[in-house]
Amino acid sequence: MSGETEAIATRFLAARRSAGQLAFYPGEFPQGLSAAYDVQDHAIATLGKPVLGWKVGRIGEPFDREHEADRLAGPIFEVTEYNGQVPAMPVFARGFAAAEAEFLLRLGRAPAAGKRSFTLNEAADLIDAVHVGIEIASSPLRSINDLGPVAIVSDFGNNNGLLVGPAIVDWQSSGFEEWHVTTSVDGVEVGSGRAADFPDGVVGSARFLLELMAARGISLKAGQWISSGAVTGVHAVRPGQDVEARFADDLVVPCDLVAAAPAVNFKPA
Repeated sequence: MSGETEAIATRFLAARRSAGQLAFYPGEFPQGLSAAYDVQDHAIATLGKPVLGWKVGRIGEPFDREHEADRLAGPIFEVTEYNGQVPAMPVFARGFAAAEAEFLLRLGRAPAAGKRSFTLNEAADLIDAVHVGIEIASSPLRSINDLGPVAIVSDFGNNNGLLVGPAIVDWQSSGFEEWHVTTSVDGVEVGSGRAADFPDGVVGSARFLLELMAARGISLKAGQWISSGAVTGVHAVRPGQDVEARFADDLVVPCDLVAAAPAVNFKPA
């Protein structure tokens, strides 16, 4: 791992810990997704916190052709369970922030050691629950989405938390991927969609993650979450706004957005 890789990861972590802002990508731009995942790996190791899940995001045009990939991944360190009380979810006030309605898959068991490829059925067999929820996508780097997947991968996949809502009863036979899903911000609908429009659906996201982690030499664990991708799109938000994700009209997950605070042990230079 190069010194530049470590320096980029260190700068991203410092910006997150200070709840600050990065005006530019903090170093020499990595040449491809593999180099960006090296930055992510170093940041994960340096942070030293348990990974509670992984977000999977779509790679759109023209980046998908450039990188020959249609998805990316990043670690999730903060998981909040919706218990009926509207939670406050932090975002970087001076950076980028978005809220995304998503289906959340829970791994019931770890994949077999050494297995590197999976069918959709094999991926589905590792999932023991599917919930509805919201991914909080936020980074100190305001231009992160404009810069594309290399920048996104570099900074934890642009994740800053996961809000886990109710479980889907009998998810295997529920047809949830055909459900109409909407996202509202301050009471105004800003997007709608269906998970069936994903390539290979949400299980396709799980299969992608399983194969990516096997290639990166990262062991997945039972109980970890897979945030499978934004169903209604990526919706820019800011502190002070409220978000509501609605799934098939009867499952609702709300949250209030607040400005992220500096880490408790953060000391300005």
